[in-house]
Amino acid sequence: MAEIGGGAGGLAASIVLARSLRSVVVIDAGSPRNAPSAHAHNVLGQEGINPLELVAKGRREAEEYGVRFVDATVVSAEHTQQVPQESEAVGFILETSFGVSIEAKRVVIATGLTDVLPDIPGLSDGWGETVIHCPYCHGYEVRGERIGVIGTTAMSYHQAMLFSQLSDRVTFIRHDAPEPDEAQTRMLESLGITYVDAAVEAVVRTDSGTDVTLRSHTSSAAPRGNEAGATAENETMTVGALAVGPYFRANSEIYEQLGGTVADHPSGMGSSIPAEATGATDVPGVWAVGNSADISAMVVASATSGVLVGAQINAEFIMSSVPS
Repeated sequence: MAEIGGGAGGLAASIVLARSLRSVVVIDAGSPRNAPSAHAHNVLGQEGINPLELVAKGRREAEEYGVRFVDATVVSAEHTQQVPQESEAVGFILETSFGVSIEAKRVVIATGLTDVLPDIPGLSDGWGETVIHCPYCHGYEVRGERIGVIGTTAMSYHQAMLFSQLSDRVTFIRHDAPEPDEAQTRMLESLGITYVDAAVEAVVRTDSGTDVTLRSHTSSAAPRGNEAGATAENETMTVGALAVGPYFRANSEIYEQLGGTVADHPSGMGSSIPAEATGATDVPGVWAVGNSADISAMVVASATSGVLVGAQINAEFIMSSVPS
């Protein structure tokens, strides 16, 4: 078994397989998606743990069961032979940046996704700290603050709605989002969310918060909500936190090399590797876990998917040895 990626999903799958006495190699370069964040939340029994510490603990646990690690990336992958999914024959060879070639009967893609932020100067400087996207991952830490929500898609209105539970000072900055429809306008007004019809020109972190420079979409832009919004040309507003919806791009290069095709999320918010509930993909012998297959999966959900995939692969191997 080879697993590409050693985050929560990949590590959970490796432990399940190793506990079933399977030989497992995890190839991981040590750059988890949530590394910019100081804390991981909603992790039962480990609430607020540093993401890198969580991965390190998981890796030590996996090593105790005999899982081997290669500190590298996979630079290429190919089928050594076309094999049916139920076969135990070696089906893949992976070339790593460390110069090690790995042969495997199955491949688990646990490479996660990349958060592609809007091209706004200074925005990425606060990513994972003052610039956030998930109200469940980081919202509690900015409760009560003035929160700016940068619109990127129609789903940004939903994002603003969720953050309004955490603060009564939420401002929605339309930026690239479509203009609000009637239902979205009612939602903004009823929840007291300020609407600003402007684009974000730049973001600058300061000692007192985050300064957001705005450029009005229209000369007559009129804010709606519980307070006046900044809409003048190059006007600056200061917020305690910025929420933004990135484009969640699956790290799918290896999957595509093996013949797979990624799918666009219906919301337009990202892409992912299509997988069944079991984690099996359209490429025989290749499985996907965590954010590789689900753009919404948080840490625990990613780990859960790894456990399920590990169990499915082990059962598949056993069933393949039973005469039909």
